[in-house]
Amino acid sequence: MDHHEDECRAGGEHHGKQGDEEAVARLEEIKKSIEGKMALRQTNLNPERPDSGFLRTLDSSIKRNTAVIKKLKQINEEQKEGLMEDLRSVNLSKFVSEAVTAICDAKLKSSDIQAAVQICSLLHQRYTDFSPSLIQGLLKVFFPGKSVDDLDADRNLKAMKKRSTLKLLLELYFVGVIEDNGIFINIIKDLTSTEHLKDRDATQTNLTLLASFARQGRVFLGLPLSGQEFQDEFFKGLNITVDQKKTFRKAFHAYYDSVTELLQSEHASLRQMEHENAKILNAKGELNEENASSYEKLRKSYDNLYRNISFLAEALDMQPPVMPEDSHTTRVTTGEDASSLATGKESSNIEAIWDDEDTRAFYECLPDLRAFVPAVLLGEVEPKVIEQTSKAQEQPTESSTEADQSASVAQDSVEASADSGNLQEGKSIEKGKDKEEKDKEKIKDADKEKGKEKEKDTDKKGENEKEKLKGLEGTNLDALLQRLPGCVSRDLIDQLTVEFCYWNSKSNRKRLVRALFNVPRTSLELLPYYSRMVATLSTCMKDVPSMLLQMLEEEFNFLINKKDQMNIETKIRNIRFIGELCKFKIAPAGLVFSCLKTCLDDFTHHNIDVACNLLETCGRFLYRSPETTIRMANMLEILMRLKNVKNLDPRHSTLVENAYYLCKPPERSARVSKIRPPLHQYIRKLLFTDLDKSSIEHVLRQLRKLPWSVCESYLLKCFMKVHKGKYGQIHLIASLTAGLSRYHDEFAVAVVDEVLEEIRLGLELNDYGMQQRRIAHMRLLGELYNYEHVDSSVIFETLYMILVFGHDTAEQDVLDPPEDCFRIRMVITLLQTCGHYFDRGSSKRKLDRFLIHFQRYILSKGALPLDIEFDLQVTKNALFIKRLRICHLELIMAKRMLTLFMVQSMPVETILHSSIDTMFNGALYRC
Repeated sequence: MDHHEDECRAGGEHHGKQGDEEAVARLEEIKKSIEGKMALRQTNLNPERPDSGFLRTLDSSIKRNTAVIKKLKQINEEQKEGLMEDLRSVNLSKFVSEAVTAICDAKLKSSDIQAAVQICSLLHQRYTDFSPSLIQGLLKVFFPGKSVDDLDADRNLKAMKKRSTLKLLLELYFVGVIEDNGIFINIIKDLTSTEHLKDRDATQTNLTLLASFARQGRVFLGLPLSGQEFQDEFFKGLNITVDQKKTFRKAFHAYYDSVTELLQSEHASLRQMEHENAKILNAKGELNEENASSYEKLRKSYDNLYRNISFLAEALDMQPPVMPEDSHTTRVTTGEDASSLATGKESSNIEAIWDDEDTRAFYECLPDLRAFVPAVLLGEVEPKVIEQTSKAQEQPTESSTEADQSASVAQDSVEASADSGNLQEGKSIEKGKDKEEKDKEKIKDADKEKGKEKEKDTDKKGENEKEKLKGLEGTNLDALLQRLPGCVSRDLIDQLTVEFCYWNSKSNRKRLVRALFNVPRTSLELLPYYSRMVATLSTCMKDVPSMLLQMLEEEFNFLINKKDQMNIETKIRNIRFIGELCKFKIAPAGLVFSCLKTCLDDFTHHNIDVACNLLETCGRFLYRSPETTIRMANMLEILMRLKNVKNLDPRHSTLVENAYYLCKPPERSARVSKIRPPLHQYIRKLLFTDLDKSSIEHVLRQLRKLPWSVCESYLLKCFMKVHKGKYGQIHLIASLTAGLSRYHDEFAVAVVDEVLEEIRLGLELNDYGMQQRRIAHMRLLGELYNYEHVDSSVIFETLYMILVFGHDTAEQDVLDPPEDCFRIRMVITLLQTCGHYFDRGSSKRKLDRFLIHFQRYILSKGALPLDIEFDLQVTKNALFIKRLRICHLELIMAKRMLTLFMVQSMPVETILHSSIDTMFNGALYRC
């Protein structure tokens, strides 16, 4: 005990030293950072700027300065040293404004702020007009002025830019590049203005900026700082007055109160919408898309607002706001909660829609076709192409009309000039024109006929090419559709879906829908994969699911209205297809409920099978979905009432019960976990969780440190539960027993006694549920022999006891039935564990003698299972035992002789010492 306490004290002192070292290292880092900022601040407040003569000696060429200014747009920690060397070697007197613009436009990350501070400090120490220009440029990020470009800019990029700029301004103020802290008052007043609360996006952005400012500039708010003793001297030089701190605190607290009121009002509107949605769900059983989308939008807005307000409260060392709870809904209530509460369920007992993660991934994680297939093949670029082609066609038509108009104007001018001449000349000219026009018309007619012939030839060629392409496309699509029945995995059906997109056309989609619809009525296992294909295609091809659903609904109505007791397989295929499409949210829940209601209205014959198959397919999904749980619960109640009222045959009664309990399993009481004391929990953690080859020494040390008088009995109990751990780690339990025996001899003896007692108890009970436990104890006994805690005589006594226990008694058929081969497996386990040590001396002779009796026992069991025969072969190979192999003829003779002795009801001892031993010895050694 004293040794244990000393080790605990040493461990505690070691951990305490580590914690002290980390705290000291952290304080040293803070101290170095503060000292560096103080030194840089003194240099920036009293800069020794070089004169114009020195600047003339530096490179002032436009080319070099332009290159340096381009580098300023990409400031980061890696390029800081090189960039500062470049800035020291150039004269930027005439390019200060360009340098400021580059720094203001740079996309800085949080890790690049310190590098930017060093570069700005260098430029501030060289050029007088740099700091005012920089302040003016950085403030434009917060006060950009209203323009169309700013209104249309990306809000996320603007928010990130504001965040990095605010951090840069604070750091520049800390190092003395900015001396006036009034700019922060103006920025905070703008961010905390209540006018921005009308814009939710602006409010979210302002909250993140204010939280960042409060974390980085705690000195402005008078909040306590870590490492106060090092920072007092530094922050005294910032010249932040008490009135200014009050101004900052007042602005922050007033804004916090305003956004808290906004959060409460948004919470109230969200709660009201949840009540309305609950009423709609109770009345109709589902929400329309408009209500669902508006609710999701409001809920996301509320969650983001609550999260950002909590961040701001944490930065201000305040408690986050607590929203008032309601008896029906809470601030995180969804439609699922509302619907489950309406059915009397508690929100904590809501079951997941899917049973496991693989099922959820199959039905919800669909491949994105736009990531695998070009948009042109999906038909998403066709409108743009059509517009472009129409525009291209309009342009030549417009040019042709302009040419016609100019030609007509020219003709009008010619005719006017002709009319202005003499009448006789005009007549002669008109005659000549008539002749020319007739000649031209003849030429035009000939040209038109030639053009028509050419067009006919080109049309014929185009039609031939189209027919060839259609033929190729048809053959490829036929091959693709022939592969459909072989797609019995998620990967295969996804690959086939992507391949079909390369043959996408309206006619091909119709052929695909027809092939999916004509799935063989006996191949119901294909329906989930076909439905997955339809769901994947529905994201880009809206007509595929609509056509398939229309065909399935028409077929369902036809089969139900026919009212004959034929084609049951077709009916089941049809309704299961609809159910699978419902789980992919392709078939609306209203269609499923209408089909179910139709079957319940005429609950006889095939309609019972159809209704039960529908419930087995998607009933559990609809019952667990928040939108349909009430309606499905009502349908299930109607189903059970009909089952109780109608006199159904046993098959239909079983079908109904199975479908009902599959959708709505009976409620079970929660399992009460056993409460164990902390010391027992620690022992179980060491043995069943932490124990492995690398940690066995650590586990042994920890077990030795336990209060042995208190824990010995429970430790022995845990050692006997080796079947609850990993089978491959049983040898580690034996190793721990060997390690503990050096300090507690009685514990090792108790372990051996308990193992032998457990083995005998298993033989007495012969319970099927204890087989894993019995095998583990046999393995543990063998490992204890390997660690020299058991003598070989104990091993062989146990082996003989396994063979003969319960024989020649009234309970022989119960303890060791003729068809039970488990004792053979027990012997094999023990021999595989420690049998390889019986290879010389008396132990070898004992093993040879035992193997004869073991062979007799094996022959008494008749035909052995294949796994037992395989284990016997493995044991023979492991122990190099050739004597386990018996010639086929002698094996048959031995078995006949053994049967004869058993018929004569001879005692087991007589059989073992009879002349049959001679035959066994001959069979074993001659073969």
